[in-house]
Amino acid sequence: MIDFSRVQKELQECSRDIESSGIRVTPKSENLSRLTGTIPGPMGTPYEGGTFQIDISLPDGYPFEPPKMQFTTKVWHPNISSQSGAICLDILKDQWSPALTLKTALLSIQALLSAPQPDDPQDAVVAQQYLKDYQTFVATARYWTENFAKTSSLGVEEKVQKLVEMGFLEAIVRSALDAVGGDENLALEKLLSG
Repeated sequence: MIDFSRVQKELQECSRDIESSGIRVTPKSENLSRLTGTIPGPMGTPYEGGTFQIDISLPDGYPFEPPKMQFTTKVWHPNISSQSGAICLDILKDQWSPALTLKTALLSIQALLSAPQPDDPQDAVVAQQYLKDYQTFVATARYWTENFAKTSSLGVEEKVQKLVEMGFLEAIVRSALDAVGGDENLALEKLLSG
């Protein structure tokens, strides 16, 4: 069984220092087994300025089993699938320890953005580009960050109007934007998925 009292403590820990870390974890479901993690792109990387959403699913054995995490924001990185968002990181697999928390896992993912491991890739195409044409890799990663991880400079009302013009009901659009922190691209994905 998931230790929900521990999950509550972890959520409180994350919310205490959102300002300094930029890392946020919010529940997706009332039973706390489905969460959304948000990490800022690390400074000095092609991901700088982006805000990345990560889907978190807690298995029944949590905290003795690792959480299942995958990016919902598209990201160009050797250790993250550009198709599915799957993450290749040892602490999310065999190196997990119950001493680790959701926050430490998200910090490790953020560190992975800073220090790709192209010799142990999740996405072979990205890893090849990283090793053979680093400048193109950086340009592509920046492009993906600009297009998928940066919230539009449009104000809330402009975003609502834009999505309503696509045929969605205003109340549903506002709810979707609220659920994804105002990110227009993620709101559109949410609206399209259901």
